[in-house]
Amino acid sequence: MHRLSSPMKSYWIRKTPCATVLEPREQPVPVPGPEQVLVRMCASSINRGDILAAISRHSADDGRPAGVDGAGGVEAIGVGVCTVAVGDRVMLRAKGCFAEYVIAESALLTAVPAGLSWEQAGVIPIAYITAYEALLQLGQLQDGEWLLIAGASSGVGVAALQIAKICGARVIGVSGSAEKLERLKALGLDAGIQARGANFAEEVLQITGGAGVGLAVNLVGGSAFPGCLAALADFGRLAVVGYVDGQMMTALDLESVHGKRLQIFGLSNAPLSTAARAVAQRGFEREVMPAIADGRIVPVIDRTFSFDELPAAKDYVEQNTLLGKVAIRF
Repeated sequence: MHRLSSPMKSYWIRKTPCATVLEPREQPVPVPGPEQVLVRMCASSINRGDILAAISRHSADDGRPAGVDGAGGVEAIGVGVCTVAVGDRVMLRAKGCFAEYVIAESALLTAVPAGLSWEQAGVIPIAYITAYEALLQLGQLQDGEWLLIAGASSGVGVAALQIAKICGARVIGVSGSAEKLERLKALGLDAGIQARGANFAEEVLQITGGAGVGLAVNLVGGSAFPGCLAALADFGRLAVVGYVDGQMMTALDLESVHGKRLQIFGLSNAPLSTAARAVAQRGFEREVMPAIADGRIVPVIDRTFSFDELPAAKDYVEQNTLLGKVAIRF
């Protein structure tokens, strides 16, 4: 492949003393290497873990390419790629997705089903694969089991609710907004608890007849961790996914962990190899994508911004008023 002559527009994220900022930069269009694909981006999404930059593995002290997922058309393929062809519509997870062209590993591409818009496809990869890992790959959610989602209106929270319902689970959502909880009931939420911090475990126990939940997904952070732990049933599992409250430290009730035989696990893409990420991707394609393709799961987009409006989209996400995902249209 010959390098495209015109520079492309991209956004980098940089941490300042008070916040993170997105900065536009012009860069050469990259060239795919072996087992890689060049994608012309058509849509992307904003993921809180990427823009927080407060976690060491997401450091942006010196600036780095921003954006971690999206969708677009295959522009060129590298040596050894046989799973996609130029012109294919694909969803992807990759570094630097806030750019007009992105290099992606061919193993981390998923075909976009017919009928799915670019914006819908662009908000799927991180949110829905993360939810798949938390619920099915690691969380082992069972038909009829109770699931608790702390931070239920977030992108991963909505994805987890939708996946749980097609699996036959019953879902309790926790949010600080009664209005958001009411809207989530249209997606199948069985019970909503308006609360902040950890003051929701007692109500969870009341809803479940004193038994507790089999699986809890904590998308909030340290402030919600004690409540999630206290809400678990015997042999319960707790997935730690997000830190939107900025609270990294929290108390841990060892007696409960020991006495109930609980399992606590974290979810981060940062330490995973491409092969490990591909395992989750193939599982997601097998167990979740059919429901997206046939319309049982429809990605929830709160608002769409143009690529040039990306800094404003970041500001909107940080206001914490959205339900679902923010899409970026190129």
